[in-house]
Amino acid sequence: MRFISEQRLDGVLEREFTLGEIPGILWTPASASAPAPLILLGHPGGLHRMYPRLVARARQSAEYGFAAAAIELPGSGDRPRWAAAEQARADLHRVLEAGEPVSEEIVDRLVLPLVEKAVPEWQAALDALLSLPEIGGPVGYSGGVIAIGIRLAVVEPRISAAVLFAGSFVPRTMFEEARQVTVPLHVLLQWDDEGNDRQMALDLFDAFGTREKTLHANMGGHTGVPQFAGDAAARFFARHLS
Repeated sequence: MRFISEQRLDGVLEREFTLGEIPGILWTPASASAPAPLILLGHPGGLHRMYPRLVARARQSAEYGFAAAAIELPGSGDRPRWAAAEQARADLHRVLEAGEPVSEEIVDRLVLPLVEKAVPEWQAALDALLSLPEIGGPVGYSGGVIAIGIRLAVVEPRISAAVLFAGSFVPRTMFEEARQVTVPLHVLLQWDDEGNDRQMALDLFDAFGTREKTLHANMGGHTGVPQFAGDAAARFFARHLS
């Protein structure tokens, strides 16, 4: 991990870094007197495009004494594209614009390769972040592509709790993985999300194997998440990471 810039933002130290070819950003509470718990901030890709939302989530995390970090997804931002994913994304947009149902075949082509590439990168980032003296764990995962969160919650024992956003498609093959999730979950669902299959989101919530799971459903579309929903997610992490 190599830090390439830093700035202070109202009590939060923000540092951009690279981990091999992977860009990322780490936010730590500037006034922390002990190693901080860490929240991994998932997002749908485009680290700098998503920056305003990510920094707002990081600042909220810092209010609870938590560090936060985000990395760029494979094939997004300035990272190299791969043709198969670009074609799958184009096919998805085509059927959505036509008002047609999204086939499982398109979802598999779009999501499964992303999960296979992204999860090992998140684990490598977690290795590097936990080696820093200012980061001490425990670790939470928040947001982003829900299929990535499912896989991480299953394979990464260092993750103690997760907030998952039911706003992206999930391959049916991953429902079996969802049954293996045992960490506490807080799932956010926008009831009128125009790009999400609501019934699939409800079926997925039902499939999660953890004994502690909460579904927080709000009226509104994909970008209409109310502030109090973010506050509820922050309190969830305060309970499980403090």
